[in-house]
Amino acid sequence: MDPIALKKAVNTTMPFGKFAGRKLFHLPEPYLVWFHKQGFPHGTLGQQLALMYEIKLNGLEALALPLLEDE
Repeated sequence: MDPIALKKAVNTTMPFGKFAGRKLFHLPEPYLVWFHKQGFPHGTLGQQLALMYEIKLNGLEALALPLLEDE
């Protein structure tokens, strides 16, 4: 995994939907599970959401937390 891409994913803001304006890192796991079942959007955002899904699914939030920038 590219550390720069990981840091960018953690700090990307959700552009639409119920959680618009939240950083992807702060999205609730059930929301990411819903996307996983429905299908992630195409492009970079979809890849970032899939990465956040994997991080939360595998309990790796503590490893990604230091990459979170101030809001």
